[in-house]
Amino acid sequence: MLVSNATDISSPEHKSLRAFVVLYTLMWLFILALLASIYYRNEKEVMLSEHRLSMQLVNETYYQKIDSFYKHDYLPRSIAYNTAVFDVNKRPMVSYLEDSEVDFTQVISLKNGYIHFVVPLGKNMKGAKYLVYETQDNRLWWNALVKDLLVYGVLVFVFISVIGINLLRIFLRPMRESIKLLDNFIKDTTHELNTPVSVIVANIEGIELQKLDDKIAKKIRRVDIAARTISNIYNDLTYLVLHNNLAVEDEQINLSRFLCERVDYFKVGIEQKRVTFSREVDDDVMITMDRNKLGRLIDNIISNAIKYNRVGGHIHIELTEGVLKISDTGIGIPKEKIARIFERYQRANESVGGFGIGLHIVAMIAEEYGIEIKVDSEQNKGTQIELKWKSTDNC
Repeated sequence: MLVSNATDISSPEHKSLRAFVVLYTLMWLFILALLASIYYRNEKEVMLSEHRLSMQLVNETYYQKIDSFYKHDYLPRSIAYNTAVFDVNKRPMVSYLEDSEVDFTQVISLKNGYIHFVVPLGKNMKGAKYLVYETQDNRLWWNALVKDLLVYGVLVFVFISVIGINLLRIFLRPMRESIKLLDNFIKDTTHELNTPVSVIVANIEGIELQKLDDKIAKKIRRVDIAARTISNIYNDLTYLVLHNNLAVEDEQINLSRFLCERVDYFKVGIEQKRVTFSREVDDDVMITMDRNKLGRLIDNIISNAIKYNRVGGHIHIELTEGVLKISDTGIGIPKEKIARIFERYQRANESVGGFGIGLHIVAMIAEEYGIEIKVDSEQNKGTQIELKWKSTDNC
């Protein structure tokens, strides 16, 4: 799966918006098509009624000339319309029609651009059963119909758009209020976590474990892991809530060294889970980024590689110019969830704790710096996350 920027990542609000727009649009398209069909049929009936009245008036005088047909086998032409005489089997006996496809089930009909008016003949007409009048459709009614549909269509579109926008606001309001409530909770939580987390981390770093009893040292390491986990969550929450207000200072960073520092930061957690670690890191690979954002980017990927790994698993880091790959032998990600792992508050596995914001932050930072993310994962085999960016010239 490729993720080029965070705007491509669906959020629950965007999904709800798309679902509403699709359903609302389909509903109104059906209604408009139904109204247009009714209007079309009505206009067509009006047009045919006008032609029928005109043909009936002509028929009153022309019908008298039919006598010459059964007396002399000759059918005089009508000045107003094309005419024809059909037998009982609906075959033409004498025809001046331009279109011989006549619908005898209708008194008047429109077909192939021609209007036909069918008049049944009386008996003793030498086999003649139907007198048919024909005229070509000038389509003036159709042009007027299209013009009206366009005008009314625009007015209806504006009307349904106004209704749709207001319905959309009502539809999304509960979700936005829920997200706002969760954001406020995170903001308040980060504020309360700041002081205790800082005190715990600072005091643990000051403890000389080698001077302590092994059992006590082991307990201190567990506290250290927990403190670092809380610190990492705190950093994520702070970034998520305050990232728009944080000062950005892009600089050239030696990513090779930076990676080593971040791996050392997670060393206690790696040892606790008995995860083996390997790396193929080229020297002096440079990247231009804000140091804090680079830390959030790398820390969240490594943290997930540890968190979702199995006990005794393996993590491998490979760094070359413009490419960073971090792979693990963990539980993997189901195929149906890969497309959603970068969504806010989404977790690849519900059995593992967390807010589901780490990879969302990764996607946000990747979008900001034009970094392409590729995720390859297989359940029960592991996951590899690959970052690609435009390499920085060392000169």
